[in-house]
Amino acid sequence: MSGTPAAGADRTGDQSGRETATVVVRPYANPLPLGFFSFGIGMALLAGIGFGAVDGEQVRAAGVLLAVFVFPLEFLAAVMAFLTRDTGAAAALGLFATSWAALGALHIVSPARQTSVAVGIYLAAFALMLVPIAATAFLGKRLLGLVLTVSIVRAAFAAAYQLGAPGALETADAAAALLLVALALYAGTAFLVEDLRRRTVLPLLRRGDARQAVEDDLGGQGDVLPREPGVRRQL
Repeated sequence: MSGTPAAGADRTGDQSGRETATVVVRPYANPLPLGFFSFGIGMALLAGIGFGAVDGEQVRAAGVLLAVFVFPLEFLAAVMAFLTRDTGAAAALGLFATSWAALGALHIVSPARQTSVAVGIYLAAFALMLVPIAATAFLGKRLLGLVLTVSIVRAAFAAAYQLGAPGALETADAAAALLLVALALYAGTAFLVEDLRRRTVLPLLRRGDARQAVEDDLGGQGDVLPREPGVRRQL
């Protein structure tokens, strides 16, 4: 549950003399449709570069689009995910957001698409850091876990190519990017329709606490709030 107490909340006293307060909750919109749709657009550009459809000076144009269009939208989705207290989605969106800015800048500066050991190490580390986020996502949001798993494989292909592996891995990287375009389109649409219809229409593969948070009422969901990050005194 997300929200902030209204300024000047109404305070009343009960018969026992204890003071009570009325809190007005201002819910945030679900940031995942924006995150998935912008992610899919970015992956489409990377697929075009990997397959050679975007080449020469067009690579610089793709870099501008990654840095100016994809990055700010993904970053906004990450900020909203933090505000809605979805740590896993926020961490994933935050990592991808700045990766779009970094890759966009690289394509702008060096559109010749030369391989780089530094970029290879970056992509390998990026894939590694996604592993625990993907593993924990499967505990509740399996669709997000699937998207992150394919993203790990794609980043690993790209890292291997940058570090000197055969060019076939660049094609495999592009193919994985196309698969991610399809997954992002489905996931973004599913979350969007769920938000509009106020019920799950397309399967989102939730389970455990993630499923209960959507299907159950709000009773009891705020019981652990005092012990959550951002509320307790230390993390």
